[in-house]
Amino acid sequence: MAAAAAAAPAGPNLRRPLNPVLATRPTTSPGLRSATKNPANALRCKRLRPPEPRVYANAATKDGYSGGGDAGAGGVRRKRLAVFVSGGGSNYRAIHEATLSGVVRGDVVALVTDKPGCGGAEHARSNGVPVVVFPKSKSATEGVSVSELLNTMRDLGVDFVLLAGYLKLIPAELVREYPRSILNIHPSLLPAFGGKGYYGLKVHKAAIASGARYSGPTVHFVDEHYDTGKTLAQRVVPVLANDTPEELAARVLHEEHQVYVEAVAALCDDRIVWREDGVPLIRNRSNPDEYT
Repeated sequence: MAAAAAAAPAGPNLRRPLNPVLATRPTTSPGLRSATKNPANALRCKRLRPPEPRVYANAATKDGYSGGGDAGAGGVRRKRLAVFVSGGGSNYRAIHEATLSGVVRGDVVALVTDKPGCGGAEHARSNGVPVVVFPKSKSATEGVSVSELLNTMRDLGVDFVLLAGYLKLIPAELVREYPRSILNIHPSLLPAFGGKGYYGLKVHKAAIASGARYSGPTVHFVDEHYDTGKTLAQRVVPVLANDTPEELAARVLHEEHQVYVEAVAALCDDRIVWREDGVPLIRNRSNPDEYT
């Protein structure tokens, strides 16, 4: 909710030291462990017919940072990503692995968390990714303010923000700083079973209790509210007659890892286009005249 092998590119030339909240402990990168077994009967959404090009405008990207990052195919610069997590961070790990393998033309340059001891934060530290604690709380006194977080992200030249199981509401200042540049992954087919309080197994319990025949993850852009931003991508997963919340969660999570990586890859490739009515679509990488 909102609720490498290539090496990461060199950071920008800073006029002042990086915020002291950044901490790294680089060690040998551990292998990515699969969270679930491959599910059966997962369905994909059908592709849309190619829309009229005249009704689209290129997605805005942040261009304030000019340092670092080799251009990929088509001259697209590798993007710099900040990932927000509150737990184990399996979606963060999937994205991080995709950046290392070249599937995503980007680099994770910061992990932001409200729980500094969570699995996602530990994975980041062990891979040399700076960890920022946000917000400050009784259990995380080392946390930073909104203005300090924004300054740190500017110093790091962050292009896009990715929420991967981050349970706090994103501050309005961050949303305004990164318009059309913050993504979230939610474990239901929004707008069903979304909003404040809908996270983790609560979502899957609600889906089963409702009698829904299908569920699945949604990737959406983030606005100033929980789970109300425009949908970018979804995957459909059947809800079986005798499903438990844990079984449904496992199948949905497998699809989360796939669809989120695909959406982030499109974001980093500048393949997101916006219809006149404000709906974002993904331009097909191999056929630019097709959208998903």
